[in-house]
Amino acid sequence: MSAHPKQASFVRRLLRRPLAVVALLWLLLLLVLTVGAPVFAPIDPLEQDLLALKQLPSADHWLGTDALGRDVFSRMVHGVSLTIAGVVEAVFMASLLGLSLGVSAGYFGGLWDRCVQQYVSLVQSLPTMLIMLAVLAVFGQAMLPAMVTLGVMGSAGISRVLRSVTLAVREELYIAAARISGLDDLHIIVRHVLPRIVGPVIVQMSLFSAIAVIVQTGISFLGLGVAPPAPTWGSMIFEASASLNDFPWLLVPSGGVVALTVLSFGLLGDSLRDTSTESWSRPAVRQGVKARKAVTPTDLPKDSLLSLRDVTIVTGHGPDARTLVQGVNLDLKQGETLGIVGESGSGKTLTSLSLMGLLPPGVHVRAGTAVIKGEVIDLSNEQRLTALRGATVGMIFQEPMAALDPCFTVGHQLAEVLQLQGLGNKDMQNKVIDLLEQVKIPNPQEVAKRYPHQISGGMAQRVGIARALASEPQILLADEPTTALDVTVQAEILALLRSLSQSRQMAVILVTHDWGVVADICDRAMVLRHGQVLETASVVDLFHRPQHPYTQALLAANPHSAQPGQMLPTVDEKLMAIAGAAA
Repeated sequence: MSAHPKQASFVRRLLRRPLAVVALLWLLLLLVLTVGAPVFAPIDPLEQDLLALKQLPSADHWLGTDALGRDVFSRMVHGVSLTIAGVVEAVFMASLLGLSLGVSAGYFGGLWDRCVQQYVSLVQSLPTMLIMLAVLAVFGQAMLPAMVTLGVMGSAGISRVLRSVTLAVREELYIAAARISGLDDLHIIVRHVLPRIVGPVIVQMSLFSAIAVIVQTGISFLGLGVAPPAPTWGSMIFEASASLNDFPWLLVPSGGVVALTVLSFGLLGDSLRDTSTESWSRPAVRQGVKARKAVTPTDLPKDSLLSLRDVTIVTGHGPDARTLVQGVNLDLKQGETLGIVGESGSGKTLTSLSLMGLLPPGVHVRAGTAVIKGEVIDLSNEQRLTALRGATVGMIFQEPMAALDPCFTVGHQLAEVLQLQGLGNKDMQNKVIDLLEQVKIPNPQEVAKRYPHQISGGMAQRVGIARALASEPQILLADEPTTALDVTVQAEILALLRSLSQSRQMAVILVTHDWGVVADICDRAMVLRHGQVLETASVVDLFHRPQHPYTQALLAANPHSAQPGQMLPTVDEKLMAIAGAAA
């Protein structure tokens, strides 16, 4: 029977990571040696040969011999099973307690969360090594109770990490929607919470596995674990340290196998985390892009500064992918302002963000090409899009306060952009003041010293515009820059954008659903619905001679056209009326 397609896909993605393959091969080799130790190392690990003391690797002894003439390779192979068994015991206990306590505390909160936190604080305050030594003394140096104790002690730190990530996931809207739908808590935790925290879980388990190897090796090194002369990695390192001055080779195989095992657990954990999150996070490279017609600069308008062709944006992969934006084309001239209009969810913001390589997690460009000043750029090439940010393409975000770091002053946040231009401190400070003056901020010297919470929303938006202009971009993307502002400040920001576009001959793409903003500042407008372009025309033609029924309905539902005492028609109502009239 074939593997489930999602499982097969996960395995294929994991095996595409070279470091993961190397780590898997090493850990797989250890498992094979554990099972087949008598076959791969037929020499008795306790057999002494006093005529072959401290020999270097040879055909008879692949890794040489120790101070008693025992075969080093055979002792190392027979010591694998003890190490792997101890790691499994500790990890099982740590994952059982850490996952159950951390997730339940983060999800349920309240009294249970406080009790768990008290338990975690208590356990973390105890000296783990001393408790393990006491357990070894009580149980006659048996490794099973010691490794179980390590798992219990280690679960405290793991549960604290998992609690913090669960707290963040618990506040997501889809969790609230699941509760409203009537799903029970266990179902929500298993189906909605655990898949989103699987990355941190894997990382914590892999790191703890590495710690378990080190702790078990340390116990054996101290002679407190498995009694000699039984072969363990820790006892081999102790024997190598005794011969370090006259035969340092002994430390290479014994120390090397421990180092490689610890490193493999860490690399495998990172690879598993990255692979598991690929199903909901944005991929770094395009996958499964269908062949499309090549775009050349000669196919585009001669005066075009920016052209987008066949931009298709999807969420998910393969047959489960859902198209959000499909086949969007646009052209933008130098100094021109293009408005992208449509209802919420029409794909306006996604289209603009695709040019910056800033699509949200789980969303990626399936197809699409940008041509900027004659250069053809694949929109799925995030490395190239990253290089465009700043000097070529700048962006103003919708919420001004969210775009500014509350920990730094306005001047500092502008200066960190100017540092990329190699300016000296004095020139940089002068440039900061000049930028604030350009965006019409009164008393710029004083404002530069303030923190974001000390300025108004309108002033914060001006600071955001100044930061976007700091690198002197040729194209400016403005994502509903006036939505969070009052009417008076909106007019000031729009007038500022219009004057900056004219003075700098800067092209502007304005994302909005406000026809008043389009009429005030835009030269042309493009209407989107369900991710598809329905109509593109000059603002005059679009207002007076709209061609598409949806554009007509959208204009009819414009609040600026509302008549006092009359109900404003919805877009759907107007579409139905237009369809009825046409019939």
